[in-house]
Amino acid sequence: MNITLWVVAALLALVFLRAGTVKLTKSKEQFLASGPTMAWGIGLVLPPAVDVATILVPLSASGLALVMIGAVIEHGRRKEFQSTVVNLVLLVLAAFVAWGRFGPHSF
Repeated sequence: MNITLWVVAALLALVFLRAGTVKLTKSKEQFLASGPTMAWGIGLVLPPAVDVATILVPLSASGLALVMIGAVIEHGRRKEFQSTVVNLVLLVLAAFVAWGRFGPHSF
């Protein structure tokens, strides 16, 4: 189970790091024209990798889950159903990491 949590956390981190990189590399005009993207996910893998403040992992996962709840609601209101499905998957994955790291498989 610990390996599964690591894999899911790394996957989430990559998804959110890519989205964050897009935010940093595009100009404001390009970014606004491309539509909204997701925030950073480094808090999912860095704390346990350096063995410092590992409580940040479930807190980061919980925060990402809350962001994804808002994204699901917003995309649902706009009838952007493909984005809603992606956000639901990310929500479930983030909730899984939060549950696993707060609960039975904490560091």
